Amino acid sequence: MNPIIRFDQVSVSVREKTILSNISFALFPGEKGVLCGKSGSGKSSVLRAFIGLHAVAAGSIYFQQMQLTPASVHTIRSASAYIGQEPVLGAETVRDALLMPFQFKTHRNQRPTDARLVEVLTRLHLTTDILKRKCNRISGGEKQRIALARGLLLGKSLYLLDEVTSALDTESRQAVFDVFSSPQLTVLSVAHDADWLARCDRIFELEAGRLIRERRHGNT
Repeated sequence: MNPIIRFDQVSVSVREKTILSNISFALFPGEKGVLCGKSGSGKSSVLRAFIGLHAVAAGSIYFQQMQLTPASVHTIRSASAYIGQEPVLGAETVRDALLMPFQFKTHRNQRPTDARLVEVLTRLHLTTDILKRKCNRISGGEKQRIALARGLLLGKSLYLLDEVTSALDTESRQAVFDVFSSPQLTVLSVAHDADWLARCDRIFELEAGRLIRERRHGNT
């Protein structure tokens, strides 16, 4: 089986400062990987590099054997769902935000029914009345779950998640855990949440932009 994500000796510099140095790891389909380490260690930068938001200074990044290049970055972004700490929903209401991708030709024939919207919201512990609310009037944790819901509605199987449980209560965190326990979904995340780490297959520890340790769940 080929990895779905592979970093091969990747270094990244921003404004002449090296933020990632010689990073190498692989994540296989269905696996849940988590990047951990102190603030500023480069965790979020790994996610951003994968979708081309940081240019690679050295080494190579691969998605399903496809190398990340200016020509392939759109394909990689289309195949994955990136949910940052402060997602931009890009619409006035939550319903509009969820349905926005289905206005485009690529997804026009996949527009979800109201029943499907309710199903996905319920899975993420969101009530249906949120559909009428304005995006600028919902909490950070709700925005993250709406962004997750949009990925699920689009049928994404690869998720890049940056601290998506940090602002959630216990029941909402459990709902997110349950959704992403599916073997059909591959997840590369940034988290400090011990419960989240306990549910991940691979733990990648970063320090000062370097991968200092990789371990499988349950192993030191």
